[in-house]
Amino acid sequence: MPSYSAPTKDLQFVLHDLLKVTASDIPGYADLEPDFTSAILEEAGKLTSEVLAPLNTVGDHEGCRLENGVVYTPTGFKEAFEQVKEGGWTGLDMPEQYGGQNMPQVIGSAVAEMFSSSNMAFTMYQGLTHGAAAAILAHGTDLQKDTYLPNMVTCHWTGTMNLTEPHCGTDLGLMRTKAAQQGDGSYKISGQKIFISAGEHDMADNIIHLVLAKIEGGPEGIKGVSLFIVPKFMVNEDGSLGERNGVSVGSIEEKMGIHGNSTCVMNYDEATGYLLGEEHKGMRAMFTMMNEARLGVGMQGLSQAETAYQNAVIYANDRLQGRDVTGAKNPDGPADPLIVHPDIRRSLMDQKSFVEGARAFVLWGATLIDAHHRKGDDDADGLVSLMTPVIKGFLTDQGYDMTVKAQQIYGGHGYIEEWGMSQYTRDARIAMIYEGANGVQALDLVGRKLAQDGGKHVMAFFDLVKNFIKENTDQDEAYVAEFLDPLKAASKDLQAAGMYFMQNGMKNPNNALSGSNDFMHMFGHVCLGLMWAKMGLSAKEALANGATDTAFYETKLATGRYYMARQLPATALHLTRIQSGADTVMALEAANF
Repeated sequence: MPSYSAPTKDLQFVLHDLLKVTASDIPGYADLEPDFTSAILEEAGKLTSEVLAPLNTVGDHEGCRLENGVVYTPTGFKEAFEQVKEGGWTGLDMPEQYGGQNMPQVIGSAVAEMFSSSNMAFTMYQGLTHGAAAAILAHGTDLQKDTYLPNMVTCHWTGTMNLTEPHCGTDLGLMRTKAAQQGDGSYKISGQKIFISAGEHDMADNIIHLVLAKIEGGPEGIKGVSLFIVPKFMVNEDGSLGERNGVSVGSIEEKMGIHGNSTCVMNYDEATGYLLGEEHKGMRAMFTMMNEARLGVGMQGLSQAETAYQNAVIYANDRLQGRDVTGAKNPDGPADPLIVHPDIRRSLMDQKSFVEGARAFVLWGATLIDAHHRKGDDDADGLVSLMTPVIKGFLTDQGYDMTVKAQQIYGGHGYIEEWGMSQYTRDARIAMIYEGANGVQALDLVGRKLAQDGGKHVMAFFDLVKNFIKENTDQDEAYVAEFLDPLKAASKDLQAAGMYFMQNGMKNPNNALSGSNDFMHMFGHVCLGLMWAKMGLSAKEALANGATDTAFYETKLATGRYYMARQLPATALHLTRIQSGADTVMALEAANF
């Protein structure tokens, strides 16, 4: 059975050596002393490694089952969920007013990675609830917040998001779910939603569905979409649960992965719902949840790559196969371990350098969210808005690829369910699809985010990279050559791609859109290159200051050098593809495919 060990040491490195959280002026960060964050991460690490990780295979093998309208989760899930709730983990970064602990999102994100790595399907129940609660917190009335948030923050009630219908996914303007206004201010919701994660289960007393629907008589298309709170059980004025609402599960989907999460077809038969936010402004409210979910899904790409990598390293050290071409490393045995071979090393270094760079990228993104929420920094909000499709799209594309690489280390055993490696690949696959398929993320980045606020935020990113390079050109020659020069070259490639879009996208938009996927990946590589340049500097500083764990910091530097030399140059390939334009992409008639 695969195992999982929480990467608490590396998380501490990112928080304190790289991000230097206690020196930040973001409110609440001064309290994040190393001993404090270590205690949180160690406790979360024990829970995820000892309780949730062993249930990952159980959830995959058993899945969920629907009986008489009730979905039953896999063996052990319900008991584990009680432990998670009792530990207060579900409300770590939620307001104290509603039962949370009001910690910064950067800590919530660090803990969330461990939860997702240990058991992605299980963690989705609380993750979706967190997103639904965030939408109510941002757009709900005081009465709605008081009614739902205390129980959602603690996960005594869970939450969902209901967007997709059988005939529409990305194009939500086509939805048919209707909302009929009632005399008491409520609405009757009728329609069917599909692919609803955690839509029905046996681990919470109530489920609070956030449902997109069109108010009868409203505008056509996406401009007529509103968002509604639709509880599974009605909530009485005293907070107790009342009668069952007109919402039921029609079936649960048979899926490629995340078997432990109940993905449901939900039927709404004149269910009572309450408007969340303004009429016909449902997408504005839903995007509060969706943007958080997209960052969380990006985390899932990282998390599955991390746990798959951990197991691949163990296997590569244990499995004897062939001899080192430079001389036997295990002369007393029949063969050397896999890890001696250069191609195995290449694969493992691809995985390690991605995982550690992605971790830094995600936590840096969390600091931008904290800067916006805790001190009103609109520039930080603009920057993380720009980064959201990159975090979601690039990290899930790459994360999936890394699980495939980890599976490949096992050879034929990686294809056998007994060894458990296929689950990471199957689970990671959905992250490239839900919360906006990655092709849509790329289109959003190029078609909308680059030009947002007159291009202010992408220019701010370029300045961030340029200023970092400029401030550190006086470092030693090796650091400049190994970290800063590759970052400068990659950043220039990214700027050249942006310039190509400006010069060629207006006269033919397909010139920009056909290069959008390459641009998203290019942007992701530059972001990880920036993180590695910063981490390389942090590791150098730690060694210069007499750090006792020299092996950790020297390993960090070696891993960074690998990424800069072997991964970051991919920007040149992406630029060449982008500059080839749309002609070859659009050449065939539809009938000729």
